[in-house]
Amino acid sequence: MSTADQAGTSMRSASGSPAESTRPLSRVQNEAVPNGALTNGAPADQTPRPAASAPAPAPRGTGRRVRLTVSRVDPWSAMKMSFLLSVALGIAGVVMVAVLWMILKGMGVFDEVNGLVGQIISEGDNTFDIMDFLGFGRVVSLAIVVGVIDVILMTALATLAAFLYNVSSSLVGGLQLTLTDD
Repeated sequence: MSTADQAGTSMRSASGSPAESTRPLSRVQNEAVPNGALTNGAPADQTPRPAASAPAPAPRGTGRRVRLTVSRVDPWSAMKMSFLLSVALGIAGVVMVAVLWMILKGMGVFDEVNGLVGQIISEGDNTFDIMDFLGFGRVVSLAIVVGVIDVILMTALATLAAFLYNVSSSLVGGLQLTLTDD
């Protein structure tokens, strides 16, 4: 540290422009100073302290705008994401079908259909029961099969779409996005 820094004066460079001004050096140790003790020739409770200046708030204006280009989509990450999303959609589909079947059963729709078809067919001993075709086990099993096929197809199509995007992006430059920081 130079003597000018210790004295609290500013130095000028050889070109004559002022350098960064310095403030007086007053170091307070981690020791407790008894009240009324002298520090740098002044009592401890009257030691001049530099004024704390808070940083000026940033001006409120428009957000920063950034233009980005999506030039490549990783097929592996597209496959993982599409697999997880299609599994979630498959589970939601099975639950939706089960709830819908229970609502229709509770409303008596299947009994009404049985009565209507029984009046139309009325072949003596042969009675029609729609539950032979639309029983809860059958409907949920079919929903699970459709969900599994959905998982396989959606995963394959999303991975294929990532490959096709990469090929077309190399030809035309990709998808351009403008993002703002509000």
